[in-house]
Amino acid sequence: MRPADIEALVSVGRPAIASDGSFTVFATSRADVAANRNVGQLWRIDLPVGLPRRLTRGIADASPRLSPDDRHVAFLRADAGGRAQVHVVAASGSEALQVTDAPLGVSTFAWSPTSDRIAFVARVPEPGRYGTVDGLAPEAESPRRITGVRWHANGVGYVLDRPGHVFVVAVPDVGDEPAYEDAPVLHDDAAAARATGGSGKARQLTEGSSSHEGVVFTSDGSEVLTTIDAIEPDHRDLRTPLVAVRVDGSGQREVLAPRFSIGDVAVASDGAVAFLASDPGPDGRDFVAPGVALWVLDGDEPRRLTDPETVDLGEVGSHITPVGEDFLVQNRTRGQVELLRVTRDGTVQRLRAGLEVAGHAADAAGERIVCAVATSRSAGEILLLDSEGADARLLTAFGDAAGRAGYVLPRELEVAAPDGYPVHGWVATPTGPGPFPVLLQIHGGPYASYGVHLFDETQVLVDAGYAVVYCNPRGSAGYGRSHGRSIRGRMGTDDLVDVLAFLDGALASDDRLDGTRVGIMGGSYGGYLTAWAIAHDHRFAAAIVERGFLDPVSFQGTSDIGSFFGDEYVGTDPDAIRAQSPMAVVDRVTTPTFVIHSELDYRCPLEQATRYYSALRRQGIEAELLIFPGEDHELTRSGRPRHRVERFEAILEWWSRHLPV
Repeated sequence: MRPADIEALVSVGRPAIASDGSFTVFATSRADVAANRNVGQLWRIDLPVGLPRRLTRGIADASPRLSPDDRHVAFLRADAGGRAQVHVVAASGSEALQVTDAPLGVSTFAWSPTSDRIAFVARVPEPGRYGTVDGLAPEAESPRRITGVRWHANGVGYVLDRPGHVFVVAVPDVGDEPAYEDAPVLHDDAAAARATGGSGKARQLTEGSSSHEGVVFTSDGSEVLTTIDAIEPDHRDLRTPLVAVRVDGSGQREVLAPRFSIGDVAVASDGAVAFLASDPGPDGRDFVAPGVALWVLDGDEPRRLTDPETVDLGEVGSHITPVGEDFLVQNRTRGQVELLRVTRDGTVQRLRAGLEVAGHAADAAGERIVCAVATSRSAGEILLLDSEGADARLLTAFGDAAGRAGYVLPRELEVAAPDGYPVHGWVATPTGPGPFPVLLQIHGGPYASYGVHLFDETQVLVDAGYAVVYCNPRGSAGYGRSHGRSIRGRMGTDDLVDVLAFLDGALASDDRLDGTRVGIMGGSYGGYLTAWAIAHDHRFAAAIVERGFLDPVSFQGTSDIGSFFGDEYVGTDPDAIRAQSPMAVVDRVTTPTFVIHSELDYRCPLEQATRYYSALRRQGIEAELLIFPGEDHELTRSGRPRHRVERFEAILEWWSRHLPV
């Protein structure tokens, strides 16, 4: 793959399926370099053997949800101002009808059981901000008074003056007469308001300064379940209450007190509430390898159905699909994301492994299951399964475009660290006899993992002639909680040992890999461990430190997760922090270093990069700094396509100078 071949990587979002299993609907997304944006539409496949056909023709349609009566599909599409709004289209295909008109857009939504209403969450701007007053520029707004421990979020910006609230809106019939703009008239009383077609008037159900996240209707449709995220006055608390908001606007009740950190919530056909959650401890801040489990509330007290020590349901985008009395969930393990079926008594059945499941849905009878999956040959496909997972059939072939662009299949490898601990990972190698210069890649997180899916970061480097070595060291996800928690208060210890041991093992396993020409690179936590490695090991020809967690001290007061991340990972003792800080040992670095960062990165703020870069230059180390305007921490995954291509080109140019093929 070349840098511009990111256009060939088509990702597939969480699918929906008709209650009778007769068809499925899903959204795709891919980068379009010429348009300089991510594009995608909704697709429909008639089951079991139909061909995919486009259901919509928007620029970036996403998040389709089928109405319970299977007649309509609601989805998110940007309005003229670029804000995501709920739209509705007939399940058989029609012109899309805009349903919401939220001033800052909609983040999430859900159908009512009767298919006539949609609940959604939208941020409500404080009067005088975010365009609520024509002509008032952001720099002319009143100052923000901050009294809590949080004030911004990566990819969003300020959050305290635009809390997310729950709304409900009636869904118009897509067959209704369209709305027409009234012509000018001489007398005001001659113009009557007309309510045919178009977006309806949404009713706001929640108030206050706290934000709400996620919505799902109860089985009788009288309430909407949602979690509350309140900005804390003193210290971060990850525990989130679950509340039920009355659809008629008469108030709300607490379903679960703030005991868990709650993710996805689902309601089974019998009214039981299931949720994915972890226990952040008595102080509400323990999030390291959090141990996300499936819980069910079918009585007065929630019951845990899965063991968080052995089953990890915390993958980004992980969600619940009720199937009768059972539930489908995603378990990440050894670079894969498996599909599991869990019964009410906690019995766990593995339905599909060997790939990465990104989303799933099942018909009412549970006889047909559709999954969005990524494989070693594709960034996204739709997979059809039977109820037991025995009969599997790919319904799409989006990976063919990547095949035409060209890729290699990585080789799986396990290496023993010096203490005997097994380190699992992969080696991707160009074709030919070699020898090949080698790049050691380190993932972010740290509680994340490299997986089996087709990965542009690796493929572009291999195409340029580099062998790429990457693994999931201690601290990563997918190998049990003890693996993930092993570097808590000990960053830069076993994790560094593991990545270097895996590098040595990979070099020893293939004589085509040139151990005398090795580089190192990583982003986020990977940027941390790269900066830490080059301060302690000087074998590398050069390094790339990207969007790194580089100074835990300043991170505390600048990052959107600074109120708890550093405290939990490196502790609060100044000596302990210093013993794990790349900035504290930057004077030991002798490796030429390329520092890459984004201007609007609030996760690992820009100052982490600029201060690290400045320290390198002040001590005479060859260093360069590349800053991307308008991008945040997600540049490599969802940034503007041209920026993603320019980033790849800059990386290849850096390696061509310091580690020529």
